[in-house]
Amino acid sequence: MAAIPEKYRDLFTKKAFAHVATVGANGAPQVTPVWVDYDGTHVRFGTARGRVKDKNLQRNPRVALSIQDPENPYRYIQVRGRVVEMSEKGADDHIDALTRKYLGQDKYPYRRPGEVRVMVKVLPESVQAMG
Repeated sequence: MAAIPEKYRDLFTKKAFAHVATVGANGAPQVTPVWVDYDGTHVRFGTARGRVKDKNLQRNPRVALSIQDPENPYRYIQVRGRVVEMSEKGADDHIDALTRKYLGQDKYPYRRPGEVRVMVKVLPESVQAMG
């Protein structure tokens, strides 16, 4: 396990998007911008059942993500790790918390009918930071 350095933890509290890379069934990388936070141990983001990230991570839990400081694009952190949990439990509350952070609204406004939210927890194994 690798710790997120204290001097870069603010990137997880800003309205900075993380770009998450997963590995597809054919071995090709797939990258998606996501809302993200850090609980002191895990980097967390959400998805929905059946989406590409969900399928890729169920097949292969390895993930890489980077977050660029919106106030200084030369300051960023990259985290490589493994998904240790993908859970529907707490996922709705988590996406609502991220909605408050990123949009200033109480409820996630982009839910589709029948959508099942999933909270993804990544345990960092390697961390590189710059700036």
